[in-house]
Amino acid sequence: MFTQLFNWRTLLAVVAITIVTGTVFYSNQLAKKIAAGERLKIEQWVEAVKDLNNPDAIATTLSTEILTDNSKDIPMIAVTEKDSILDHYNLDTNKIKAEKSYLTDKIEEFKQLHTPIEWKNPFDSTQTNRVFYGESKLLKQVRYYPIIQLVIVAFFIIIILITISTRNKSTQNQVWAGMAKETAHQLGTPLSSLQGWVEMLKDNPAGEKIAIEMEKDVDRLRLVSDRFGKIGSTPHLEETNIIAQIENMVAYIKRRATDRVDFFINTNEKEITALINAPLFDWVIENLLKNALDAMEGKGKISITITNETSQILIDVADSGKGISKQNIAKVFKPGFTTKKRGWGLGLSLSKRIIDQYHKGNLSVKHSELGKGTTFRIVLRK
Repeated sequence: MFTQLFNWRTLLAVVAITIVTGTVFYSNQLAKKIAAGERLKIEQWVEAVKDLNNPDAIATTLSTEILTDNSKDIPMIAVTEKDSILDHYNLDTNKIKAEKSYLTDKIEEFKQLHTPIEWKNPFDSTQTNRVFYGESKLLKQVRYYPIIQLVIVAFFIIIILITISTRNKSTQNQVWAGMAKETAHQLGTPLSSLQGWVEMLKDNPAGEKIAIEMEKDVDRLRLVSDRFGKIGSTPHLEETNIIAQIENMVAYIKRRATDRVDFFINTNEKEITALINAPLFDWVIENLLKNALDAMEGKGKISITITNETSQILIDVADSGKGISKQNIAKVFKPGFTTKKRGWGLGLSLSKRIIDQYHKGNLSVKHSELGKGTTFRIVLRK
Protein backbone atom coordinates (compact mmCIF):
# COMPACT_ATOMS: atom_id res chain seq x y z
CA MET A 1 0.00 0.00 0.00
CA PHE A 2 2.82 2.40 0.94
CA THR A 3 4.69 1.62 -2.28
CA GLN A 4 1.56 2.21 -4.39
CA LEU A 5 0.95 5.63 -2.84
CA PHE A 6 4.54 6.89 -2.89
CA ASN A 7 5.83 6.15 -6.37
CA TRP A 8 7.74 8.42 -8.77
CA ARG A 9 4.53 10.04 -10.03
CA THR A 10 3.54 11.02 -6.50
CA LEU A 11 7.05 12.39 -5.92
CA LEU A 12 6.85 14.52 -9.07
CA ALA A 13 3.42 15.81 -8.02
CA VAL A 14 4.73 16.75 -4.55
CA VAL A 15 7.75 18.54 -6.08
CA ALA A 16 5.49 20.42 -8.52
CA ILE A 17 3.12 21.49 -5.73
CA THR A 18 6.10 22.60 -3.61
CA ILE A 19 7.50 24.71 -6.46
CA VAL A 20 4.12 26.29 -7.17
CA THR A 21 3.52 27.05 -3.48
CA GLY A 22 7.03 28.48 -3.09
CA THR A 23 6.62 30.68 -6.18
CA VAL A 24 3.31 32.12 -4.99
CA PHE A 25 4.62 32.67 -1.45
CA TYR A 26 7.81 34.38 -2.64
CA SER A 27 5.84 36.60 -5.05
CA ASN A 28 3.49 37.67 -2.26
CA GLN A 29 6.43 38.52 0.02
CA LEU A 30 8.13 40.48 -2.77
CA ALA A 31 4.88 42.32 -3.54
CA LYS A 32 4.53 43.31 0.14
CA LYS A 33 8.08 44.72 0.16
CA ILE A 34 7.46 46.72 -3.02
CA ALA A 35 4.13 47.99 -1.62
CA ALA A 36 5.89 49.12 1.59
CA GLY A 37 8.56 50.87 -0.48
CA GLU A 38 5.92 52.67 -2.57
CA ARG A 39 4.12 53.90 0.55
CA LEU A 40 7.45 55.23 1.84
CA LYS A 41 7.90 57.05 -1.47
CA ILE A 42 4.47 58.68 -1.14
CA GLU A 43 5.23 59.70 2.44
CA GLN A 44 8.52 61.25 1.30
CA TRP A 45 6.67 63.00 -1.51
CA VAL A 46 4.22 64.48 1.01
CA GLU A 47 7.11 65.70 3.17
CA ALA A 48 8.73 67.29 0.13
CA VAL A 49 5.46 69.06 -0.76
CA LYS A 50 5.20 70.35 2.81
CA ASP A 51 8.76 71.69 2.69
CA LEU A 52 8.31 73.41 -0.66
CA ASN A 53 5.00 74.98 0.36
CA ASN A 54 6.11 76.05 3.84
CA PRO A 55 6.97 79.79 3.78
CA ASP A 56 9.10 79.39 6.92
CA ALA A 57 11.20 76.53 5.48
CA ILE A 58 14.09 76.86 3.06
CA ALA A 59 13.53 74.99 -0.21
CA THR A 60 16.25 72.48 -0.97
CA THR A 61 17.34 70.61 -4.08
CA LEU A 62 16.66 67.34 -2.26
CA SER A 63 12.99 68.21 -1.79
CA THR A 64 12.67 69.05 -5.47
CA GLU A 65 14.33 65.78 -6.51
CA ILE A 66 12.09 63.74 -4.20
CA LEU A 67 9.03 65.53 -5.54
CA THR A 68 10.07 64.69 -9.10
CA ASP A 69 11.43 61.16 -8.67
CA ASN A 70 8.76 59.79 -6.31
CA SER A 71 5.90 60.77 -8.59
CA LYS A 72 7.22 59.07 -11.73
CA ASP A 73 5.63 55.63 -11.65
CA ILE A 74 3.03 55.54 -8.84
CA PRO A 75 -0.50 56.72 -9.83
CA MET A 76 -1.78 59.20 -7.22
CA ILE A 77 -4.30 61.99 -6.67
CA ALA A 78 -3.93 64.81 -4.15
CA VAL A 79 -7.18 66.32 -2.80
CA THR A 80 -8.33 68.77 -0.16
CA GLU A 81 -10.39 67.77 2.85
CA LYS A 82 -13.46 68.68 0.76
CA ASP A 83 -12.25 66.30 -1.98
CA SER A 84 -11.34 69.06 -4.39
CA ILE A 85 -8.58 67.73 -6.62
CA LEU A 86 -5.26 69.54 -6.20
CA ASP A 87 -3.11 67.46 -8.55
CA HIS A 88 -2.70 64.00 -10.10
CA TYR A 89 0.14 61.92 -11.52
CA ASN A 90 0.60 58.88 -13.78
CA LEU A 91 -3.02 58.64 -14.90
CA ASP A 92 -4.54 58.36 -18.37
CA THR A 93 -4.85 61.98 -19.57
CA ASN A 94 -7.15 61.02 -22.45
CA LYS A 95 -9.65 59.41 -20.07
CA ILE A 96 -9.43 62.40 -17.73
CA LYS A 97 -10.53 64.64 -20.61
CA ALA A 98 -13.18 62.24 -21.95
CA GLU A 99 -14.73 60.98 -18.68
CA LYS A 100 -15.84 63.41 -16.00
CA SER A 101 -16.04 60.76 -13.31
CA TYR A 102 -12.65 59.19 -14.13
CA LEU A 103 -10.72 60.84 -11.27
CA THR A 104 -13.55 60.26 -8.81
CA ASP A 105 -13.69 56.59 -9.76
CA LYS A 106 -9.93 56.33 -9.38
CA ILE A 107 -10.11 57.82 -5.89
CA GLU A 108 -12.64 55.17 -4.89
CA GLU A 109 -10.41 52.48 -6.40
CA PHE A 110 -7.35 53.79 -4.52
CA LYS A 111 -9.33 53.85 -1.27
CA GLN A 112 -9.81 50.09 -1.58
CA LEU A 113 -6.08 49.56 -2.09
CA HIS A 114 -4.37 51.85 0.44
CA THR A 115 -5.10 54.15 3.34
CA PRO A 116 -4.60 57.76 2.13
CA ILE A 117 -1.72 59.84 3.54
CA GLU A 118 -2.73 63.15 5.14
CA TRP A 119 -0.86 66.40 5.78
CA LYS A 120 -1.73 69.87 7.06
CA ASN A 121 -1.96 72.75 4.64
CA PRO A 122 1.04 74.98 5.44
CA PHE A 123 -0.99 78.09 4.62
CA ASP A 124 -4.04 77.01 6.66
CA SER A 125 -3.37 74.66 9.60
CA THR A 126 -7.09 73.91 9.96
CA GLN A 127 -7.19 72.34 6.49
CA THR A 128 -6.03 68.74 5.90
CA ASN A 129 -5.02 67.50 2.47
CA ARG A 130 -4.83 63.86 1.42
CA VAL A 131 -3.06 61.73 -1.15
CA PHE A 132 -4.72 58.65 -2.62
CA TYR A 133 -2.39 56.33 -4.51
CA GLY A 134 -2.56 53.07 -6.42
CA GLU A 135 -0.09 50.44 -7.54
CA SER A 136 2.83 50.92 -9.92
CA LYS A 137 3.24 48.75 -13.02
CA LEU A 138 6.12 46.92 -11.33
CA LEU A 139 3.98 45.99 -8.31
CA LYS A 140 1.17 44.77 -10.56
CA GLN A 141 3.60 42.64 -12.55
CA VAL A 142 5.09 41.09 -9.42
CA ARG A 143 1.63 40.43 -7.97
CA TYR A 144 -0.05 38.97 -11.07
CA TYR A 145 2.77 37.55 -13.20
CA PRO A 146 3.16 34.33 -11.13
CA ILE A 147 -0.59 33.73 -11.33
CA ILE A 148 -0.56 34.20 -15.11
CA GLN A 149 2.49 31.95 -15.32
CA LEU A 150 0.79 29.25 -13.26
CA VAL A 151 -2.36 29.44 -15.41
CA ILE A 152 -0.25 28.98 -18.55
CA VAL A 153 1.64 26.06 -16.99
CA ALA A 154 -1.64 24.49 -15.83
CA PHE A 155 -3.04 24.93 -19.35
CA PHE A 156 -0.08 23.09 -20.87
CA ILE A 157 -0.29 20.36 -18.21
CA ILE A 158 -3.97 19.83 -19.05
CA ILE A 159 -3.12 19.60 -22.76
CA ILE A 160 -0.37 17.06 -21.99
CA LEU A 161 -2.71 14.99 -19.80
CA ILE A 162 -5.42 15.01 -22.48
CA THR A 163 -2.84 14.01 -25.10
CA ILE A 164 -1.53 11.16 -22.93
CA SER A 165 -5.07 10.01 -22.13
CA THR A 166 -6.04 10.08 -25.80
CA ARG A 167 -2.89 8.19 -26.77
CA ASN A 168 -3.51 5.56 -24.07
CA LYS A 169 -7.11 5.11 -25.18
CA SER A 170 -5.96 4.78 -28.78
CA THR A 171 -3.42 2.15 -27.72
CA GLN A 172 -6.07 0.29 -25.74
CA ASN A 173 -8.42 0.36 -28.72
CA GLN A 174 -5.71 -1.06 -30.96
CA VAL A 175 -4.98 -3.82 -28.42
CA TRP A 176 -8.70 -4.62 -28.10
CA ALA A 177 -9.14 -4.72 -31.85
CA GLY A 178 -5.98 -6.79 -32.39
CA MET A 179 -6.90 -9.33 -29.73
CA ALA A 180 -10.44 -9.62 -31.04
CA LYS A 181 -9.34 -10.13 -34.64
CA GLU A 182 -6.70 -12.66 -33.63
CA THR A 183 -9.21 -14.57 -31.48
CA ALA A 184 -11.73 -14.69 -34.33
CA HIS A 185 -8.99 -15.80 -36.73
CA GLN A 186 -7.73 -18.55 -34.39
CA LEU A 187 -11.27 -19.86 -33.87
CA GLY A 188 -12.00 -19.95 -37.58
CA THR A 189 -9.86 -22.95 -38.53
CA PRO A 190 -10.97 -25.39 -35.78
CA LEU A 191 -14.59 -24.31 -36.29
CA SER A 192 -14.44 -25.24 -39.95
CA SER A 193 -12.90 -28.58 -39.04
CA LEU A 194 -15.51 -29.25 -36.35
CA GLN A 195 -18.30 -28.41 -38.77
CA GLY A 196 -16.92 -31.02 -41.16
CA TRP A 197 -16.81 -33.66 -38.43
CA VAL A 198 -20.41 -32.82 -37.48
CA GLU A 199 -21.53 -33.38 -41.07
CA MET A 200 -19.74 -36.72 -41.12
CA LEU A 201 -21.42 -37.76 -37.86
CA LYS A 202 -24.81 -36.88 -39.33
CA ASP A 203 -24.20 -39.35 -42.13
CA ASN A 204 -23.60 -42.07 -39.54
CA PRO A 205 -26.89 -43.25 -37.95
CA ALA A 206 -25.09 -44.17 -34.73
CA GLY A 207 -23.71 -40.68 -34.31
CA GLU A 208 -26.75 -38.64 -35.37
CA LYS A 209 -27.77 -37.70 -31.84
CA ILE A 210 -24.21 -36.74 -30.94
CA ALA A 211 -24.00 -34.64 -34.11
CA ILE A 212 -27.11 -32.64 -33.13
CA GLU A 213 -25.65 -31.74 -29.72
CA MET A 214 -22.23 -31.02 -31.18
CA GLU A 215 -23.79 -28.75 -33.78
CA LYS A 216 -25.31 -26.63 -31.03
CA ASP A 217 -21.88 -26.15 -29.49
CA VAL A 218 -20.33 -25.44 -32.86
CA ASP A 219 -23.02 -22.83 -33.57
CA ARG A 220 -22.27 -21.28 -30.19
CA LEU A 221 -18.57 -21.14 -30.97
CA ARG A 222 -19.33 -19.63 -34.37
CA LEU A 223 -21.41 -16.95 -32.64
CA VAL A 224 -18.54 -16.17 -30.27
CA SER A 225 -16.13 -15.97 -33.23
CA ASP A 226 -18.54 -13.70 -35.09
CA ARG A 227 -18.78 -11.40 -32.06
CA PHE A 228 -15.02 -11.12 -31.73
CA GLY A 229 -14.73 -10.47 -35.43
CA LYS A 230 -17.14 -7.56 -35.14
CA ILE A 231 -15.31 -6.19 -32.08
CA GLY A 232 -12.14 -5.98 -34.17
CA SER A 233 -13.78 -3.89 -36.90
CA THR A 234 -16.46 -1.24 -37.29
CA PRO A 235 -19.77 -3.15 -37.00
CA HIS A 236 -22.69 -2.56 -39.33
CA LEU A 237 -25.82 -1.22 -37.59
CA GLU A 238 -29.31 -2.13 -38.78
CA GLU A 239 -32.86 -1.20 -37.77
CA THR A 240 -33.85 -3.98 -35.35
CA ASN A 241 -36.72 -4.68 -32.98
CA ILE A 242 -35.13 -4.25 -29.54
CA ILE A 243 -37.92 -6.09 -27.72
CA ALA A 244 -37.57 -9.21 -29.87
CA GLN A 245 -33.78 -9.25 -29.39
CA ILE A 246 -34.11 -8.98 -25.61
CA GLU A 247 -36.83 -11.63 -25.46
CA ASN A 248 -34.59 -14.07 -27.37
CA MET A 249 -31.66 -13.47 -25.01
CA VAL A 250 -33.88 -13.81 -21.93
CA ALA A 251 -35.16 -17.13 -23.28
CA TYR A 252 -31.58 -18.28 -23.90
CA ILE A 253 -30.41 -17.34 -20.39
CA LYS A 254 -33.61 -18.69 -18.79
CA ARG A 255 -32.84 -22.18 -20.08
CA ARG A 256 -29.50 -22.01 -18.27
CA ALA A 257 -30.82 -20.60 -15.00
CA THR A 258 -32.47 -22.42 -12.09
CA ASP A 259 -36.22 -22.51 -11.52
CA ARG A 260 -35.74 -20.20 -8.55
CA VAL A 261 -34.93 -17.24 -10.84
CA ASP A 262 -37.88 -15.24 -12.19
CA PHE A 263 -37.51 -13.15 -15.38
CA PHE A 264 -39.74 -10.17 -16.26
CA ILE A 265 -39.79 -7.93 -19.35
CA ASN A 266 -41.66 -4.67 -18.74
CA THR A 267 -42.74 -2.59 -21.74
CA ASN A 268 -45.92 -0.96 -23.05
CA GLU A 269 -45.11 -1.61 -26.71
CA LYS A 270 -44.77 -4.65 -28.91
CA GLU A 271 -42.06 -3.26 -31.17
CA ILE A 272 -39.34 -0.66 -30.58
CA THR A 273 -36.76 -0.31 -33.33
CA ALA A 274 -33.25 1.09 -33.09
CA LEU A 275 -29.99 0.99 -35.06
CA ILE A 276 -27.97 -1.84 -33.51
CA ASN A 277 -25.63 -4.64 -34.40
CA ALA A 278 -27.66 -7.65 -33.29
CA PRO A 279 -24.84 -10.09 -32.34
CA LEU A 280 -22.98 -7.45 -30.32
CA PHE A 281 -26.15 -6.12 -28.69
CA ASP A 282 -27.09 -9.70 -27.72
CA TRP A 283 -23.63 -10.06 -26.19
CA VAL A 284 -24.25 -7.01 -23.97
CA ILE A 285 -27.64 -8.28 -22.77
CA GLU A 286 -26.15 -11.74 -22.19
CA ASN A 287 -23.30 -10.28 -20.08
CA LEU A 288 -25.70 -8.21 -17.99
CA LEU A 289 -28.03 -11.17 -17.41
CA LYS A 290 -25.14 -13.50 -16.51
CA ASN A 291 -23.79 -10.93 -14.04
CA ALA A 292 -27.27 -10.66 -12.52
CA LEU A 293 -27.45 -14.45 -12.12
CA ASP A 294 -24.03 -14.50 -10.45
CA ALA A 295 -25.02 -11.68 -8.10
CA MET A 296 -28.19 -13.51 -7.02
CA GLU A 297 -26.40 -16.86 -6.57
CA GLY A 298 -29.18 -18.83 -8.26
CA LYS A 299 -32.22 -17.29 -6.58
CA GLY A 300 -34.10 -14.03 -7.12
CA LYS A 301 -35.71 -11.79 -9.73
CA ILE A 302 -34.40 -10.19 -12.90
CA SER A 303 -36.49 -7.53 -14.59
CA ILE A 304 -35.82 -5.70 -17.85
CA THR A 305 -37.70 -2.44 -18.34
CA ILE A 306 -37.76 -0.95 -21.85
CA THR A 307 -38.83 2.70 -22.19
CA ASN A 308 -39.39 4.33 -25.57
CA GLU A 309 -38.72 8.07 -25.29
CA THR A 310 -38.72 10.82 -27.92
CA SER A 311 -35.01 10.83 -28.71
CA GLN A 312 -33.73 7.70 -26.98
CA ILE A 313 -34.51 4.20 -25.75
CA LEU A 314 -33.85 3.26 -22.13
CA ILE A 315 -33.20 -0.35 -21.13
CA ASP A 316 -32.91 -1.02 -17.38
CA VAL A 317 -31.65 -4.45 -16.31
CA ALA A 318 -32.35 -4.89 -12.57
CA ASP A 319 -31.60 -7.81 -10.27
CA SER A 320 -32.29 -8.61 -6.61
CA GLY A 321 -28.72 -9.70 -5.94
CA LYS A 322 -26.08 -8.66 -3.43
CA GLY A 323 -25.48 -5.22 -4.97
CA ILE A 324 -22.28 -3.26 -5.57
CA SER A 325 -20.46 -1.21 -2.95
CA LYS A 326 -20.05 2.53 -3.61
CA GLN A 327 -16.28 2.29 -3.95
CA ASN A 328 -16.63 -0.44 -6.61
CA ILE A 329 -19.29 1.25 -8.77
CA ALA A 330 -16.65 3.41 -10.46
CA LYS A 331 -14.51 0.32 -11.15
CA VAL A 332 -17.05 -2.14 -12.58
CA PHE A 333 -16.34 -1.15 -16.20
CA LYS A 334 -12.55 -1.22 -15.88
CA PRO A 335 -10.84 -4.16 -17.64
CA GLY A 336 -9.74 -6.82 -15.19
CA PHE A 337 -11.96 -5.73 -12.31
CA THR A 338 -14.12 -8.53 -10.87
CA THR A 339 -15.48 -9.56 -7.48
CA LYS A 340 -15.94 -13.18 -8.58
CA LYS A 341 -13.45 -15.89 -7.68
CA ARG A 342 -13.44 -17.05 -11.28
CA GLY A 343 -13.49 -14.69 -14.23
CA TRP A 344 -11.35 -12.25 -16.19
CA GLY A 345 -13.35 -9.09 -15.46
CA LEU A 346 -13.84 -8.28 -19.16
CA GLY A 347 -17.60 -8.79 -19.64
CA LEU A 348 -18.79 -5.36 -18.46
CA SER A 349 -15.78 -3.63 -20.01
CA LEU A 350 -16.59 -5.16 -23.39
CA SER A 351 -20.28 -4.37 -22.97
CA LYS A 352 -19.57 -0.69 -22.28
CA ARG A 353 -17.26 -0.51 -25.26
CA ILE A 354 -19.94 -2.05 -27.51
CA ILE A 355 -22.67 0.36 -26.35
CA ASP A 356 -20.60 3.54 -25.95
CA GLN A 357 -18.28 3.33 -28.96
CA TYR A 358 -20.05 1.16 -31.51
CA HIS A 359 -23.65 2.19 -30.82
CA LYS A 360 -22.90 5.78 -29.66
CA GLY A 361 -25.04 5.17 -26.58
CA ASN A 362 -24.26 4.76 -22.91
CA LEU A 363 -24.03 1.90 -20.41
CA SER A 364 -23.90 2.83 -16.73
CA VAL A 365 -24.87 1.73 -13.23
CA LYS A 366 -28.20 3.45 -12.63
CA HIS A 367 -28.57 2.32 -9.02
CA SER A 368 -27.09 -0.22 -6.64
CA GLU A 369 -27.57 -1.00 -2.97
CA LEU A 370 -25.81 -3.66 -0.97
CA GLY A 371 -28.13 -6.55 -0.15
CA LYS A 372 -30.92 -5.26 -2.44
CA GLY A 373 -29.61 -5.42 -5.98
CA THR A 374 -28.25 -3.49 -8.94
CA THR A 375 -29.76 -1.77 -11.96
CA PHE A 376 -27.72 -1.26 -15.14
CA ARG A 377 -29.03 1.23 -17.71
CA ILE A 378 -28.47 1.11 -21.47
CA VAL A 379 -29.24 4.31 -23.39
CA LEU A 380 -29.61 3.97 -27.17
CA ARG A 381 -30.05 7.02 -29.36
CA LYS A 382 -32.76 6.96 -31.98
